[in-house]
Amino acid sequence: MTALSERRAEATRRPPSAIRTRVGAYVGLTKPRIIELLLVTTVPAMMLAARGWPSLSLLLFTLLGGTLAAGAANVFNCWFDRDIDRLMQRTQKRPLVTGAVSPRAALVFGAVLSVTSVVLLALTTTLLAAALAAGAIFYYAVLYTMVFKRHTRRSTEWGGVPGAAPVLIGWAAVTGSLDWPAVVVFAVVWCWQMPHFWALALRFKADYARADVPMLPVVTTELSVGRQTVAWAWITVAVSLLLWPVASGYGIGLGYTVPAALLGAWFVLESHRLLGRIARGGETRPMQLFHVSISYLALLMVAIVVDAIV
Repeated sequence: MTALSERRAEATRRPPSAIRTRVGAYVGLTKPRIIELLLVTTVPAMMLAARGWPSLSLLLFTLLGGTLAAGAANVFNCWFDRDIDRLMQRTQKRPLVTGAVSPRAALVFGAVLSVTSVVLLALTTTLLAAALAAGAIFYYAVLYTMVFKRHTRRSTEWGGVPGAAPVLIGWAAVTGSLDWPAVVVFAVVWCWQMPHFWALALRFKADYARADVPMLPVVTTELSVGRQTVAWAWITVAVSLLLWPVASGYGIGLGYTVPAALLGAWFVLESHRLLGRIARGGETRPMQLFHVSISYLALLMVAIVVDAIV
């Protein structure tokens, strides 16, 4: 082995630097994988509002501000939930549980992200977009995290509001106002979160029960969860098809509606498959619906983008 090869091998064995580990811990508090999914809905809303591509600077500033706002809300969520995160297998490695970040440092970090996101959106987009971002942070960090999540079985429905807020923020960033197409896309994302998240909650039902979090699968039967999941999948698809008549003036037509119907059939079919597995009493495999739901939403947003452009 040459000296250069030895140095390279040594570098691969070397543990990550303290700074890199520290930065990674702070990034982990923002739950970046969840943010990616939220931002998928921002761009189509902006393109629909602009009837095409908005300016590159507006797009980038809106996405950056939205990322910081969502990250802030998630940091506050991790800060408040650190007691139950210790009890749940799925969350035991979060930075506040492992001690990689102190509670005080996390709280300061969340506050800095909040102020930065709102000020950035106010200066580079519109005041309405900034106000909606501030409201979404407050709603998720206080109303959902501190109230609904721990005290009601309907926390997913209540918590779906900030989850769909990026649609309204994206639209407001372009127009400075809200319109019915934005409301319909917001409603699609809100309805979609029920079958999406209940599938995940079914998979981690024991975790939520251990932490005494009254998620729907903890407080009712799997059969009831399955039936409600099917119902919300149907509602999601029905609402998605409303976009054609509501947004025809924004360029939405068959180029969106046909893919929306086909994707909706796939989504509904998968929800019925989950219900069938539950009814038969076999292995439920809820994550199958969870992954399908992600693909469904992403492809539905692509259909909006393509139809808005064409």
